[in-house]
Amino acid sequence: MVSETASGSRQELAPAATMFRGLSDTTRLAILQRLAGGEARVVDLTSAMSLAQSTVSAHLACLRDCNLVTARPEGRQMFYSLAHPELLDLLASAETLLEATDNAVALCPKYSVPADGEMPGEDVQSKTRPARSAARRRAARQV
Repeated sequence: MVSETASGSRQELAPAATMFRGLSDTTRLAILQRLAGGEARVVDLTSAMSLAQSTVSAHLACLRDCNLVTARPEGRQMFYSLAHPELLDLLASAETLLEATDNAVALCPKYSVPADGEMPGEDVQSKTRPARSAARRRAARQV
């Protein structure tokens, strides 16, 4: 991701930015943290995290779309696990960096995340579904 010459164009950095966007939600991070301990079903995650099944499923869909989580069917159930062990290294590095900066990023007025983990004006659907066109948004407002 980071080259020695630092000549990477913004276009070359787009996949990394997209990956970090996928990791930018506290619920998704909590799911990944839980899956670091081993595979789990949606029901296991909903119980452990006190979240609705639809919320967990939507976040798992996002993580699967980013190829960060895999699903293994067994009978009528799906077992989810981390797709790449390197993800554990990335999360550990993030924790180390947070400690090194005394969690200063939490004080950032532009990027800090509220205690509930949701960014103002965002919901799971807006993070996991493509944005509606401007024409559709205008039509929805006129109704």
